[in-house]
Amino acid sequence: MIKKYYFHLCFRAFYQFKQAQAAPKLIATIFLAYIATDALAAKFQEQTGVVTRVVDGDTLWVKNSANTRPVKVRIQGIDAPEICQLGGLQAREALKRKALGQSVTVTPKAHDDYGRTIGIVHLQGHDIGRWMVAQGHAWAYTYRNKKGPYADEFQQAQSEGRGMFNNASEDPRLFRKRHGSCQPH
Repeated sequence: MIKKYYFHLCFRAFYQFKQAQAAPKLIATIFLAYIATDALAAKFQEQTGVVTRVVDGDTLWVKNSANTRPVKVRIQGIDAPEICQLGGLQAREALKRKALGQSVTVTPKAHDDYGRTIGIVHLQGHDIGRWMVAQGHAWAYTYRNKKGPYADEFQQAQSEGRGMFNNASEDPRLFRKRHGSCQPH
């Protein structure tokens, strides 16, 4: 879809362009736009792979059979406790038990400052982020004071005292502000 749109725009510009001297530059621009959109589309395509490592309660490594190296994936929409924080080890262990060695589907949405892919991760059709929040192993992100996609699961896990909500656990964002991250990303 993205590629077709850029192709349409480039060819439309080409036909409207009247100076013959600039045609080689325009053709080069069209070619570069085509390559860039192809790379962008491939970067955000849904990928299936096996979870090879779980870093913490919201970050894991996925190896796609086509890739030579695993990709570090940050699960979108959740924030798990830091490893050195109360509930952090339990969150990592819960994600390990659920996903390690399993085939998952990652729908990439963005990349963060640490180079991680941020995406939605599904295991056998079930959203792992939703499961982590529902079990009380992660907070649901709020976006500029708006409810995130897992707000209902978060509220229910909190009210029922599931997982880390059984104890007085601190929001990971506040914890990182006060103590910093426990580990490099």
